[in-house]
Amino acid sequence: MTKKTTWITLTNQIRPFFPQAGSSSYFKNLCKKYQKNNCGLSLKWSLFVLIVCLSVTPKLVFSQKNPSDLKFLVSIPDPSSHYYKVEFHGKGGNQDSLYLKMPNWMPGYYQLMNYAQTVEGISAEDDNRRSLPLSKVNGNTWLVNDIKNKSFVISYTIRTHRQFVANSYVDNNHAYLIPGNSFLYIEGFLNVPVEVNILKNSEWREIATGLEPIDGKNYEFTAPNFDFLYDCPILMGNLEELQSFELDGKKHRFIGYKLGSFEQTPFMANLKKIVKVASDIIGDIPYEEYTFIGIGPGRGGIEHLNNTTVSFDGNTLNSPEAMSRMLSFLTHEYFHHFNVKRIRPFELGPFDYDKGNRTNLLWMSEGFTVFYESRILRRAGLIDEATLLATLSAQINTLENDNGRLYQSLSQASFNTWEDGPFGSGRNGEDRSISVYNKGAVFAILLDLEIRNATKNNKSLDDVMRTLYWKYYVKENRGFTDAEFRKVCEQTAEIPLANLFEYVYTTKELDYNLYLSYAGLKIDRQTLETEGKKLKQKIAIKRVDNPNSMQREILKAFLNE
Repeated sequence: MTKKTTWITLTNQIRPFFPQAGSSSYFKNLCKKYQKNNCGLSLKWSLFVLIVCLSVTPKLVFSQKNPSDLKFLVSIPDPSSHYYKVEFHGKGGNQDSLYLKMPNWMPGYYQLMNYAQTVEGISAEDDNRRSLPLSKVNGNTWLVNDIKNKSFVISYTIRTHRQFVANSYVDNNHAYLIPGNSFLYIEGFLNVPVEVNILKNSEWREIATGLEPIDGKNYEFTAPNFDFLYDCPILMGNLEELQSFELDGKKHRFIGYKLGSFEQTPFMANLKKIVKVASDIIGDIPYEEYTFIGIGPGRGGIEHLNNTTVSFDGNTLNSPEAMSRMLSFLTHEYFHHFNVKRIRPFELGPFDYDKGNRTNLLWMSEGFTVFYESRILRRAGLIDEATLLATLSAQINTLENDNGRLYQSLSQASFNTWEDGPFGSGRNGEDRSISVYNKGAVFAILLDLEIRNATKNNKSLDDVMRTLYWKYYVKENRGFTDAEFRKVCEQTAEIPLANLFEYVYTTKELDYNLYLSYAGLKIDRQTLETEGKKLKQKIAIKRVDNPNSMQREILKAFLNE
């Protein structure tokens, strides 16, 4: 494109960027992006062009003091139908038309869910209940017209068919609503307050959600913006709540559907220990209240800022091993409110609810959280040293028996999660991908030991996590880049880590014995022949004979901290 480009062409090229333009930083980056990618204009002229274009673009203004400008009403008139109804109430302001969108995914589950496919019977009316023009633009977008200076109501139903932690589901006994699967947003206006009014089924007693209840109103909630709204699933039914506990004046609850029969008092006592250890690692409890929400028997859990939704069935907790697995699972989801929700890669926010947010660092968000599961349980006194060592051995064993490690790096696995899935997937019968959970956890083992050895056991991976939290989340209110993450690791270790980070960006085989030796440990390998004559390895971490004093000191901290 040249400087001779007409104003009309220039305007049309910029217009697709308009929907999310709002903050000054975004606007500045928008100008730079346009200047770099489209024409030879200076930044000054690019800025001028954008200002002119935006000045003729209709604005929609919502009052920050009156969240009721946007409100959702949710009802479930016939739970047996597996449908629920939603009404979206708002005001058109001085804009004649709006684009309404349904998210294609939910943060925390990095797969396109295409939630708009569950929307049925959508229609639009004004405040006098007169029909408004509504047309579908693409798979998850609708255009409503003739709303200038009018209130509007968008009505639709959501069809549910699958019980899963990332899907809404309704039946006779309960309702689990994913906000991203339920609530439309106005394109370009995610950062406005919103209310949700639940017209609760009269036969159901309770509602559990991370949304803020509105004082003096039953079953009405508020969120400061749509990102927060989409971060708070809603569970309804005849729920059961366990005895809550407090830490540093912050209330922690466990409430759920079909919790089952198990020893509740020791369970909550152990959960309190987990929360205490996890929050002590970072040195903060950044919420006013946290809720563990059990959605019933099944699989999966998803983390949120002040809550987590988890599949839970207390009837299965009939052995120490089963209880340990459940506590490990809950530890993982709880620690995520730090690692990924607050300690996060730069790309994971603001969210692109259309296309998703790709990052090269998902292995850090997921894999490091796996690493901390057993670490937190050990520090809480809920597993012994042998169990911790066996857990770490199992992670290495899984990786070394995954043929995908020869084809896909950690950064590639993270970026390709949207296609391969979080645990990798075989292609044409051959495994060429890995799990960010698995190799990310193994990398955390090596990184922790490298830091401990380089600093004579004065620092560890904990120091990295604390720095990321306090520097980027608390102080700068943002995520960190790939380069910033590595810089924090190297500053903590006080040495360059180029050799170690090769394991992130290449498929180079890991030198386990080098890093394990810092703690007086080594790898023991056995070759096994399984059915079909396929050879597999059985790998375990063992102690070396006659470790020196520094190895003993590091091992003690590594296993007992």
